[in-house]
Amino acid sequence: MIMNINPVLKLNPKDDVVIARQCVPAGTWLEEEQITVISDIPAGHKIALRSLNIGEAVKRYGQIIGFATQPIQAGEHIHMHNLGMGDFERDYAWGVDRHSPTPAEHQDIFQGIRRADGRAATRNYIGILSSVNCSATVVRAIEDHFRLHGLADYPNVDGVVSLPQSFGCAIGSKSESMAVMRRTMAGYATHANFAGVIIIGLGCESSQIKDMMNAHGLEDGPMMHSYTIQDVGGTRHAIQKGIDLVNQMLPLANQVIREPIPASEIILALECGGSDSYSGISANPALGYAVDKLVQQGGTAILSETSEIYGAEHLLTRRAVSREVGEKLIARIHWWEDYCRRSGSEMNNNPSAGNKVGGLTTILEKSLGGIAKAGTTNLTEVYEYAEPVTAKGFVFMDTPGYDPIAVTGQIAGGANLLCFTTGRGSAFGSKPTPSLKLATNNALWLRQQEDMDINCGTIVEGEETIAEVGERIYQMILDMASGKKTKSEEFGYGSQEFVPWTIGSIM
Repeated sequence: MIMNINPVLKLNPKDDVVIARQCVPAGTWLEEEQITVISDIPAGHKIALRSLNIGEAVKRYGQIIGFATQPIQAGEHIHMHNLGMGDFERDYAWGVDRHSPTPAEHQDIFQGIRRADGRAATRNYIGILSSVNCSATVVRAIEDHFRLHGLADYPNVDGVVSLPQSFGCAIGSKSESMAVMRRTMAGYATHANFAGVIIIGLGCESSQIKDMMNAHGLEDGPMMHSYTIQDVGGTRHAIQKGIDLVNQMLPLANQVIREPIPASEIILALECGGSDSYSGISANPALGYAVDKLVQQGGTAILSETSEIYGAEHLLTRRAVSREVGEKLIARIHWWEDYCRRSGSEMNNNPSAGNKVGGLTTILEKSLGGIAKAGTTNLTEVYEYAEPVTAKGFVFMDTPGYDPIAVTGQIAGGANLLCFTTGRGSAFGSKPTPSLKLATNNALWLRQQEDMDINCGTIVEGEETIAEVGERIYQMILDMASGKKTKSEEFGYGSQEFVPWTIGSIM
């Protein structure tokens, strides 16, 4: 027999499985669990602690992650071949776990930018937005001009950022998709991290710039401009007009200075992509620890990806400040269930192929690990996609699980910083909001360190606690909010990741 010292993790006393810290060979005797491993177990995958009959619930995190689809022996590998979804009742227990927040002992600060309207910014960009795919080339050309010539005379401007998009037309003018598109565009056009914005269209698209601006009370001015390629006489004229307008805005944008701003004005987006089985063990709970500290300071954290809280939503309703807030969340879950029925798909289409290789079997398992990002504080509000986030504390925004779409909605809602956890590895950025990436395991950190900002794999290896890593994350949040560049910013990520959610039909 092969002897290993502590090769597995048990996350909850109620669990039917343990998680392999590293590859566990067949024949390994697990002393604490008093079982022998039957087959080779990949790192991050599940091992049965007891024999299970067909149809019997399997628990991880003390919660149901699926049901046995065939008899399972103690010591056996549990994954796609013997675990599947099934129906079971969730106890929403509205608000039973809500509690009075503990006030912070002192006010933490970051070196931010105070806008004229009082909002706090973490970056100082000029944004060039396309209202439709037809103007995407023009906005990119304007950014390319300033990337080529540089901004040496404007050291307080972080850059000129183009945000080309793939849609913006063939959408019904009174449709839900159009309302979402306009809301998203308005959220970016007024984002605190933009000192100034230019919005460029073709001219004949269904997503008319003036309709969006009128719907959200926006007007052209010294730091907000809009025009179309057709109106100014073609591509060359549209590019030159944009360059001229940016040159007019740069001196004003450069006048900002960073100053001490309370951490309460950080609006932190929470995202995970390329998740693995370690996500719910290391990076997500460590980020949750940092979120609790931020909320204690009076800050805001936005959890999203409705399709990736499925099966764990009952743990969030227990934290809702009121039944009304909890029911808003369940209404969005029901919308998604109906959406899947209409489109002939199912919620368990997720996890992705990479998630499954990393040890995640069902959406229930992925969701339970995913919500750990949100810490333990009260759920104070629920928002639809790209709605302005005005509540303090931990909030939820309804988005798909696809990272660029989810993050686009969070930024449109006002997020001025993003924390992104990943286990398989991610290359992602999200201008104008800096993206801080957290690796869930040491192997990823060693393999893809150039893209990762923090390694949380030390938790899996027993080298650090969740609290210790959480403290490091919280400090890095303050550092990045103060202007320190993230890895994705150094690579220039962020323009191509602007992807508004197109819900309905494209005609």
